[in-house]
Amino acid sequence: MRTRRTWLARAALLLMLLFALTTTAFAAGDPTDETGTKMIECTDCGTMGVVLSDAGEAVTCETCGGTGYVQSPSNYFNTILSLLPPVIAIALALITKEVYSSLFIGIVVGGLLYSNFSFEGTLNHVFSDGIVSVLSDSYNVGILIFLVILGAMVALMNKAGASAAFGRWAQKNIKTRAGAQLASIVLGCLIFIDDYFNCLTVGSVMRPITDKHQVSRAKLAYIIDSTAAPICIIAPISSWAAAVASFAEEGQGLNLFIRAIPYNFYALFTIVMMLGLVFIKVDFGPMAKFEKNAIEKGDLFSGSNPYAMLDEDIDETKGRVIDLVLPILVLVACCVIGMIYSGGFFSGANFVEAFSNSDASVGLMLGSAFGLLFTLVYYAARRAMSFKDMMASIPEGFKAMVPAILILTFAWSLKGMTDSLGAKYFVRDFVRSAEHLQMFLPVIVFVIGCLLAFATGTSWGTFGILIPIVQNVFSMDDPLAIICISACMAGAVCGDHCSPISDTTIMASAGAQCDHVNHVSTQLPYAISCAAIAGISYLLAGLLAANGIPGIIALPVGIVLMLCFLFFMKKRQTA
Repeated sequence: MRTRRTWLARAALLLMLLFALTTTAFAAGDPTDETGTKMIECTDCGTMGVVLSDAGEAVTCETCGGTGYVQSPSNYFNTILSLLPPVIAIALALITKEVYSSLFIGIVVGGLLYSNFSFEGTLNHVFSDGIVSVLSDSYNVGILIFLVILGAMVALMNKAGASAAFGRWAQKNIKTRAGAQLASIVLGCLIFIDDYFNCLTVGSVMRPITDKHQVSRAKLAYIIDSTAAPICIIAPISSWAAAVASFAEEGQGLNLFIRAIPYNFYALFTIVMMLGLVFIKVDFGPMAKFEKNAIEKGDLFSGSNPYAMLDEDIDETKGRVIDLVLPILVLVACCVIGMIYSGGFFSGANFVEAFSNSDASVGLMLGSAFGLLFTLVYYAARRAMSFKDMMASIPEGFKAMVPAILILTFAWSLKGMTDSLGAKYFVRDFVRSAEHLQMFLPVIVFVIGCLLAFATGTSWGTFGILIPIVQNVFSMDDPLAIICISACMAGAVCGDHCSPISDTTIMASAGAQCDHVNHVSTQLPYAISCAAIAGISYLLAGLLAANGIPGIIALPVGIVLMLCFLFFMKKRQTA
């Protein structure tokens, strides 16, 4: 019976996604604003704003002399089928529990649709425009270098016995499972600079502690994922705040972000849920099985460990706590300096401007490189390990990150397929079609954000599409405007949190060294529960604001609903 209910839930989720996105929308004026448009910008320089002639033909682009707006070569551009590749990839991943082939099949489906089922065109689009293109992107390469360096640092700290020493210290000072989980939550909240950095740093620091207290790796992955994007999206000094600021109208970015924080219900409720799970001592869904196996059998994985290679040949008798803490602190400091450097801090910009203009890829890459250099010099000076062992740890760290790198590459390629099919235009038209339902728009925008981020695996791309639309619908003096801006960000984070193809979800799996599909399947019931309560709160906030009552009243109502839900699940658990 349980298996049947699981299948029904998965089927319902996919049907809801397809049904919600088949709603028609109205036409707008600009060629790329028309409902069902097949037009894309100038292929030579990317300039927007070029118009078609009266005869409907593309005119010469005044910027570069190119062809102006052109028609997409795909017959499926800006149709419901533009979302088919991620839907297939997600469905296969949940059904087969195998992520690599699922993602690749989704990519191939995207290539087939783009090339109108041409064999040669599919091959070119999948490899040249897909995999090769994403691996040629400087931002993506910077993130991959950051991943490799973090993997090398983790391998070095393991080989030096630093992680084991920290685990021994934690065993003496952190006495309970609840304490280990709370320590993970607190550390995750403190590292709010960037979600990628959060995932891998919290994972490397907290794994020894949670392992000693028999906290399953799936639970650790959930805590890491829940203190990554949900914390970054309510932290004014973070790469996410900078991203939101860049999507908003000029001069409004950071102010808009700060005003939206109290209405970011999904992120706030996720924090409440994490704390509630620890203090009320409740787990439900697949996570309950993983936690039971960890407590009763000492099985932290409830299956295979894809990162088992790192557990070999490690001397746990040597090393000191400072050997882990100091490199991590230096890494944090270097990454912060790298972020503000990339934003022009050392060229005259103030700290806030530098962070708003920062490039997370460059900042994290440079910061982690200096962090690795310090770790090598420090271990050599302390004679913690030989130079030969240090050099041998670097490729070991690289190998440990191969699963995350492969999944990220496929996820980015799948996003490229979705973009090339015009999925953003299709979703944009749906949001605009709901413009007349203003009091219900917060919950509508939240749901759309969830579905779009879930299907594409990108939260930044999601609120990059939705925030400008909301700003066009509302004056920023309207109380509903801020609620809807928050709903954009909350929906993007929620969908990102649920999606198997999200880079943050992949990073959380890597940080906890947990099987990726296990992380997704155990986290999904928690994320959906938070999303349901956040949706109710956005519905209430929209109704209140439309009637002149402060929408912030929905926040305490939602918190009470969350706590009541957790107590209800606890009662069911003990029944």
